[in-house]
Amino acid sequence: MAAMRAGDTHYTDIDGTLALKEAVQRKFERENDLKFKIEEISVSAGAKQVIYNAFAATIDEGDEVIIPTPYYSPYIAMVRMLGGRETIVKTSARRDFKMQSGDLEAAITNRTRWLVLNSPSNPSGSVYSATELIELSAVLEKHPNVWVLSDDIYEHVLYSGQFSTMAMVNPSIAIRTLTVNGVSKAYYMTGWRIGYAGGPPELIKAMRAVQSQVTTCPPSINQAAATAALDGPAEVLADMRSIFRERRDLVVNALNAVPGIDCPIPDGTFYAFPSCEGLLGRKVNGKALANDEGFARYLLDAADVVVVPGSAFGTPGRLRLSFAADKSLLTEACHRIARAVEGLK
Repeated sequence: MAAMRAGDTHYTDIDGTLALKEAVQRKFERENDLKFKIEEISVSAGAKQVIYNAFAATIDEGDEVIIPTPYYSPYIAMVRMLGGRETIVKTSARRDFKMQSGDLEAAITNRTRWLVLNSPSNPSGSVYSATELIELSAVLEKHPNVWVLSDDIYEHVLYSGQFSTMAMVNPSIAIRTLTVNGVSKAYYMTGWRIGYAGGPPELIKAMRAVQSQVTTCPPSINQAAATAALDGPAEVLADMRSIFRERRDLVVNALNAVPGIDCPIPDGTFYAFPSCEGLLGRKVNGKALANDEGFARYLLDAADVVVVPGSAFGTPGRLRLSFAADKSLLTEACHRIARAVEGLK
């Protein structure tokens, strides 16, 4: 409101105001022990645009991007739009949906441009530890052609352990790592559309060139709000985590009480990622539910509950449920899911 009243409603520098970039600087050093110069920071209209800018600035026809499952589907769409090819690395629930170093080694070719890591993960809620990231970085040290895009947007929605990101754990990889974050999840500012990143200056410069032709600059008022958020009291982050932990436990416990559903406890994010494989083959109106998409459609039709099938994230047989909602609403949704399952034959 202060920014609007002050007339701060004009174009800003292409990839962020100096005030916001300095706040991002302080955030990275304070929370991640990462020191970026101003020319190593980029601000965009959401973390999604940061990622697109990076891909648009670097991907040539036929370049490959390694993306482990389960994945945030826009990664793949962006790569394909730019003429690249995704290299999907399958992970398993047995290993907490985390890519192993051997899997990474096997996926790298001479056309590999990027490795995308999202931790905490949308949709699984899995979190890579510092040790696991170091193991992956040991593989990357042998392949200097591969850059790392670390999508840390859910950094502060973490329920246990210490957050780590690739640039923190291995300085030799940091020089070819883009560390992406934003205010939408940490500060519940989803509609403000402010994302940011720190990375090598030559990459940031190229991303700036892309952005200059696409959106010119992020909204000035929203940048002022993001600056206030990043420099504001840290207590709000702890309060948010406490609220989400309560909602997580409510949803996980309720889902695990439903026969045929198996829901692991996510270590981060505000998503549950339960398996529905125990219900596939059951029948509704004489017709068997063949897959997760069919079960999601059944929940929509029979219970007015919207979930996303796991196949949308490259992991069929599962569902993604968001618990970023009021506890009473979540309780009602879980009751409806339970009743819908009871209706299966």
